[in-house]
Amino acid sequence: MDVTALSSIGNLGATARSAATAAPPAASTDGPSFSEMLGQMIANGINTIQGGESAAIQGLSAAAPPFKVVEAVMSAQRTLQEGLSIRDKVVSAYQEISRMAL
Repeated sequence: MDVTALSSIGNLGATARSAATAAPPAASTDGPSFSEMLGQMIANGINTIQGGESAAIQGLSAAAPPFKVVEAVMSAQRTLQEGLSIRDKVVSAYQEISRMAL
């Protein structure tokens, strides 16, 4: 699975911050930035899906118990469905914005 496009999303925050260096920050927060949080979520999702794939391969070779394989594959499926749902919402929001009058 090629995830180079997904991993480049984390760089979007750095680009946005460098473009907005003239404006002072509105408020100081102690938590991670949005781009860092998004990057962590994507990395966790990729790890979950890769874990499901490796568990399925181990299950085919009888190296893992069936219930572990089912748990890992179901977790990967949930992660994929969540990702697709988020993608659909982003596309829908983009379409809504593009229909707005300038």
